[in-house]
Amino acid sequence: MDPAPTTVTPRTELRRALPATRAVLGLFAVLSTLAVISIFLFSHRTDDWFAWTIAPPLSACFFGACFGSTLVVEILSLRQPAWAPIRLNALAIFVFASMTLAATLLHLEKFHLQSDNAATFQAQAAAWFWLIVYIVVPLALPVLMVLQERAPGADPPDRFPVPTALRIALGLEAAVLLVVGIAIFAVPSLATTLWPWPLTPLVAQVTGAWLIAFGLVSGVTAVAGDLGRQRNATIAYAVLGALVMVATFRFRGTVEWDRPAAWIYLGMAVAIALTGAAGWRLAPSGEEYRSG
Repeated sequence: MDPAPTTVTPRTELRRALPATRAVLGLFAVLSTLAVISIFLFSHRTDDWFAWTIAPPLSACFFGACFGSTLVVEILSLRQPAWAPIRLNALAIFVFASMTLAATLLHLEKFHLQSDNAATFQAQAAAWFWLIVYIVVPLALPVLMVLQERAPGADPPDRFPVPTALRIALGLEAAVLLVVGIAIFAVPSLATTLWPWPLTPLVAQVTGAWLIAFGLVSGVTAVAGDLGRQRNATIAYAVLGALVMVATFRFRGTVEWDRPAAWIYLGMAVAIALTGAAGWRLAPSGEEYRSG
């Protein structure tokens, strides 16, 4: 009698990130790198080096901290062959880029697009690069995300649920980020109450776009997150909190410390750094996303 045939279950191939998706992430990584150099390191020189003049310098440094965080997640995503750990971060970039494009178009006269309005050639080049990136990314990412979901392969199953205490912390942070972000994006004048230093309407709306993007990632991770997929985001989240604290310390004289908003802002920066570090510590190495 012949032995019973053995059945070998084929290993499922991972759904991989498309080259075009990597190209868009790479484009945004270039913008993030230039922004970190020009506005985090040289926060006083935005009239010479950035797409528009940002005042006070603390606002420029805060934006640089946000770009520094996204640069971390973009670099880690570009090293990741699988699509699953990139998905949520790509969605957040799309949301931020779309809202920032809207803010840019509403305040286009503030940008160094014209030679008579630009302090330097570098500022004018930065303004045009900013405009191109924020037109390309919101148009390209939705198409690419649809193509990604239709690409062959599958996502690994969720295996590393977010611990309850971390879910609660992320959920509370997401609520604050989303409420404040939506408020100051929709009504920039509310920043005089909700933000601990003065913001122009353009700066208020871009700040709101950042808060909404980070709040989206935090909220989704709290509700349905898997630490295996979100390891890159937890690292970037920890970096965000740390860089925001550095920016605040550098320009601490700008912050209106006699207002509750200042202490809520500082508490949020500390909480974000701690929850990001905790998620990073608890997350697995992500080897299951590196090969299929």
